[in-house]
Amino acid sequence: MPHSLVHVVDDDPAMRDSVGFLLDTAGFEIALYEAGTDLLDRLVKPARGCVLTDIRMPGIDGLELLRRLRGRGHTLPVIMMTGHGDVPLAVEAMKLGACDFIEKPFDDEALLQALRSALDRGGAAPAVDPTLQEFIRRVGTLSERERQVMDCLVAGGSGKEIGRALDISPRTVEIYRAKLMAKTQAASLQELVRWSVLAGLA
Repeated sequence: MPHSLVHVVDDDPAMRDSVGFLLDTAGFEIALYEAGTDLLDRLVKPARGCVLTDIRMPGIDGLELLRRLRGRGHTLPVIMMTGHGDVPLAVEAMKLGACDFIEKPFDDEALLQALRSALDRGGAAPAVDPTLQEFIRRVGTLSERERQVMDCLVAGGSGKEIGRALDISPRTVEIYRAKLMAKTQAASLQELVRWSVLAGLA
């Protein structure tokens, strides 16, 4: 695998150790950091590999770390680890140039796949990804209400918040959500958000 070094940034020692163990077992080269400042201090150009960072950390959070990396000219692919309900933060991270985000608690294989994908393409999302083109086509098949619900979901709205905004019951929101997930073929909210951002729909 090209440049299989993963820079793991997480202020939680248990999380850092468990991710480090998983990646080491899977054959990745790893470097562990307790804080974003540690990574910035130790990273030299041309840096290789990719960065896997928690989005919520004391001091420099994941978003600020991403801004500083890009500000210093580092083009490493960056994957954000987000907590449940951090959809707005994940969207902001993707707009700042993160190549992916993964929600905790994550499936080991999903994390490994995200890292392999980031390392393989060096962080640059393909301009005309057939999967994205197909996603955009599927979004075009949504009804006006389904698209409204999708936009609210991608913006991080809860069922209750979306219901209030659109003047429908949370139960109706769930029905529209199920329909739009089926039509777009997004396997999860995370995938829906990622595709929406990459497709320029968020």
